[in-house]
Amino acid sequence: MTATDTHATHRAHEAHEAITAVWRIESAKLIAGLARIVRDVGVAEDLAQEALLAALEQWPESGVPQRPGAWLMATAKHRAIDLLRRNQRLVSKHQELGHEQAERERAVPDLDAALDDDVGDDLLRLIFTACHPVLSTEARVALTLRLLGGLTTEEIARAYLIPEPTIAQRIVRAKRTLTQAQVPFEVPRGADRVARLSSVLEVIYLIFNEGYAATAGDDWMRPALCEDALRLGRILAELAPREPEVHGLVALMEIQASRSRARVGPSGEPILLLEQNRALWDRLLIRRGLAALERAARLGGIAESPGPYGLQAAIAACHGRALTPEATDWEEIARLYGELAQILPSPVVELNRAVAVGMACGPQAGLTLVDALQEEPSLQGYHLLPSVRGDLLVKLGRFEEARSELERAAALTKNARERKLLLDRARACADAAGIGVIGPAARS
Repeated sequence: MTATDTHATHRAHEAHEAITAVWRIESAKLIAGLARIVRDVGVAEDLAQEALLAALEQWPESGVPQRPGAWLMATAKHRAIDLLRRNQRLVSKHQELGHEQAERERAVPDLDAALDDDVGDDLLRLIFTACHPVLSTEARVALTLRLLGGLTTEEIARAYLIPEPTIAQRIVRAKRTLTQAQVPFEVPRGADRVARLSSVLEVIYLIFNEGYAATAGDDWMRPALCEDALRLGRILAELAPREPEVHGLVALMEIQASRSRARVGPSGEPILLLEQNRALWDRLLIRRGLAALERAARLGGIAESPGPYGLQAAIAACHGRALTPEATDWEEIARLYGELAQILPSPVVELNRAVAVGMACGPQAGLTLVDALQEEPSLQGYHLLPSVRGDLLVKLGRFEEARSELERAAALTKNARERKLLLDRARACADAAGIGVIGPAARS
């Protein structure tokens, strides 16, 4: 290979890296701007992908432009204009009168100005469209990561340990469903907005949770998903600044993410909350989370009309403020879980409340609450039920029962790291003479 070939290869590699980075940052704004004009998320993504292909063809030769995002938008604009004009010509062939066509023609010259409107409004519309309840939860997650996270189908499949064709089909079906249902590209109003906002927040938090505590696979965490969810949450908080639950969700994710470095040991093994080195907690993220929580409180989202994300953020804040495990205000955490159970009745919430009560009032009090959940149908395959029960039994010195519960939890989890942790604890129970207090197995 000559020096010229080497230089060309290096330049092409740099261009491809730049394109990947720019796409991750700009793709959501690009698709959102196009979707408002063509009124079809699928078509908008196709147009954006065409602009991306043009960049892949031209940038290795011409170099990366000074304003790559603007270049992509300009290229996509031209393709959108061409598409609309082709559609208009097709419509004109089927119309005897030209009035409607003339109205359409007059709209085309304004396309540039329309695309340059407030990008924030477009992004908000795109978030609400991608998370529309007409789609299944799985489809909403995949489409949101694709359109707003800028992830490829391969990246989404890898993150969720699902075959790539399955993810591709979900995304294709989701876009087709939105088109067939004629879902408007808009921010809903009134009661519909409240309902749809709940769906948006649910999707973002599902993405974060899968990154924070992976449900399956060999890794305890998938940090990239946490980062994508945090970025989406922060964007939403700027686009909907008067919604307290949006700030509550951001606060919750910021504080939870602050523990990331402390949650995994040198070999990737999980480290539970009470065993973590709190010096590794990211104090900047905690401060940001507490600030978001205060913002939610000022909007009346904590004291006056608490929502589930605000309450969970307040619980996370109790941990974030505690410099040592002993300093944790477990009584306040138990109280907050009680409030959460009132507005969001759930066996999982009750299980978490049982952990907090066990810490605040003693393991027998926690075990009593856990035992009341033993017959709950929705928890029969939930590994944290026997995991929590096992740890409470250890604290009560009932080691043989604890061993059985921890082994049952290990058999239920699909995460390899968590399974090993639970089996290690079960083995420790088998040698009760050498066992001390084992911390609660609730998510860290």
